Amino acid sequence: MLNSRTIYLHISEKCCNFAANFDAKEVYMTALQLNADIYRNLGIIAEDESMMEKVAKYVRKLAKQVTDDPTRMTKEEYFAMLDQAEKGPRHRMLPDEDLTAFLRRMGHDL
Repeated sequence: MLNSRTIYLHISEKCCNFAANFDAKEVYMTALQLNADIYRNLGIIAEDESMMEKVAKYVRKLAKQVTDDPTRMTKEEYFAMLDQAEKGPRHRMLPDEDLTAFLRRMGHDL
């Protein structure tokens, strides 16, 4: 539903709809809404083989980014890391000590 704060631009028949909110609030979509929007737009371009090749190439690129992310970890890995950290030594910053001085005191070369 359109209101005075949101404008929907239909860029072309073969392109996704773009929603811009001029009230500086973000437009949120649930996973179900995103899924429906993706499939609706795929249906529009499904007959154009070159467009589908572009979509497939881009989806592969996105999937590769997710699998190649060195910071990505499973929930189990994350909690195992927290458990390991709790067992290790604990350090506290001294009063009036800044982060750089603390790290140097811990033996880090900055």
